Amino acid sequence: MRWDRASRGRYEVWYLTLNHRGSGLGAWIRYTLEAPDPGHGEPYAQLWCAVTDPADPAANVAIHRRFPIAELGAKAHPFAVRVGDSELRNDGARGVLRGDGHELRWDLRWEPASTVHRHMPAVMYRRGGLGETTVLSPNLSVPAEGAIVVDGRRYELSGEKLGQTHLWGRRHAYTWAWAHCTTFMGGESAALECLTVRLERMGRLLPWMTMLTLHLDGAVHHFNTLRDVLGRRAEGTIAGCCYTVSARSGGLRLRGLFSCRPQDMIVAPYVDPDGTPSYCSNTVVGDLELIVERREGTGWIEHARLRADGTAHFEIGGRERDRRIVREHRPVDGR
Repeated sequence: MRWDRASRGRYEVWYLTLNHRGSGLGAWIRYTLEAPDPGHGEPYAQLWCAVTDPADPAANVAIHRRFPIAELGAKAHPFAVRVGDSELRNDGARGVLRGDGHELRWDLRWEPASTVHRHMPAVMYRRGGLGETTVLSPNLSVPAEGAIVVDGRRYELSGEKLGQTHLWGRRHAYTWAWAHCTTFMGGESAALECLTVRLERMGRLLPWMTMLTLHLDGAVHHFNTLRDVLGRRAEGTIAGCCYTVSARSGGLRLRGLFSCRPQDMIVAPYVDPDGTPSYCSNTVVGDLELIVERREGTGWIEHARLRADGTAHFEIGGRERDRRIVREHRPVDGR
């Protein structure tokens, strides 16, 4: 936990995403804290969970609950953060949320990854994070065991890939898109992590920035250095329920399209520490079409074509809500 339990104007999030292999059910679980600016309320913690059924979007459930800050606990070695009776550790997570006629439970475990994935240029992690928001993934893609229980129905996990990320800062980006995919059709071993942001400074919008990393064929291709960002070697485009990314450096280039139906997204309403609202439309049952090419002579040849059907995770956020996304996270009191 980066928050010192005293500073104001801070927020912090730990989230994880995964899909159940047999049903395609997707889960997005968040442990959060908010320390608003003075005059905007007292610090508090929250627990969020959304489960998405690609076969029956009407069955999607998304609820969250607020807790007094006294019910937030954390330790560094080994890592753990607790919100109420629910906990996220370096090697697992457990929790329960009740309300709005539903009960969601999870009990997950995994072997921690040996490396931490950093989305942004290395300089941005100095002094605990130079930007308004700092993000990294302690567990980019780890096999998970355990179960998720949705209104009494149990979904057993046996090696499904799970991603777990940590972010903290002073405010959300003005507009952003994030995407993650580690489960592809045909059992392809690959991982794609993407982030596109547009920041606001002194009332002016700055240029778009896109950072991404591709793991493929045992190699890691980074497009997230300061040189990559300034040289616009990676680009991202947001349009409706689609997020398109492209990147090129040296002898490799890629193009990827994340997409889903509006009914597969759920809106999560966020509030910055200064009280400014933003809206995050998230799905964990999206699709991805990814084409990777390598240079050969003066031209390019296709090296890999990968597809994820219902196992791509992405979100689109900003200061305006997308009215096409009907389903919204609902606050509950735990009863």
